[in-house]
Amino acid sequence: MMAANWKMNLSLGEARELIGAIKQAHIDFGMVDVLIAPPFTTLPLACDLLAGTSVFVAGQNMHWEEQGAFTGEVSPLMLKEIGCSHVILGHSERRTLFFETSELINKKAVSAREAGLVPIICIGETLEERDAEQTFSVVETQLNESLESFRKKENHDQDFILAYEPVWAIGTGKTATPVQAQEVHRYIRDWLSRNFGQDRGDAVRILYGGSVKPDNIAELMAQPDIDGALIGGAGLKSDSFLSIVRYYKQ
Repeated sequence: MMAANWKMNLSLGEARELIGAIKQAHIDFGMVDVLIAPPFTTLPLACDLLAGTSVFVAGQNMHWEEQGAFTGEVSPLMLKEIGCSHVILGHSERRTLFFETSELINKKAVSAREAGLVPIICIGETLEERDAEQTFSVVETQLNESLESFRKKENHDQDFILAYEPVWAIGTGKTATPVQAQEVHRYIRDWLSRNFGQDRGDAVRILYGGSVKPDNIAELMAQPDIDGALIGGAGLKSDSFLSIVRYYKQ
């Protein structure tokens, strides 16, 4: 899966132009799933333009309640109603800038599944944590807490996607080397197998996020436990995004 997180970018006109380019592109959907995650203002447009296509649309965040007095929030049912199939949860910017905890992400993930959305749950360490050789302990703690309800078999039969995003590589131009990324993805895969069984551990998709570009995607995708990418800046322009999507041609 190649997933473009637009973050707080693109006007309605820019969104329409980018979506148009994606729709016109020759993509082998047997090789790759494609997803875009626009901001809330352009989600209805994206869902409308992509209805009936093979491109998925995701929300960038959501509240865990279905409705209520939560000014400024959007519920999972609202995302589902306009045509979203997925939702990004626990992105490092939500964790660091808005102080969202893994326990909160767990509540949102359960609510997303109950509404019929597939949560893309993000995890990853800071530069300070990596330098202190805490990467694996940080990742494991985030997995344990963000997927607590799933681990307790309350939702063991339900779908989710993981995205490993080393915080130090997001928007910095730095990218974990393929070896570094694979090492953490392998650790996540082993964690999944221990907690959900070998078959499910093998089946869950683990995306890599962090300064993914056309010139590094092929090497990243060559790693056995990297199942796609969560793309930031390179997902805002059709040429770079489509080059990443069509990594299989490199």
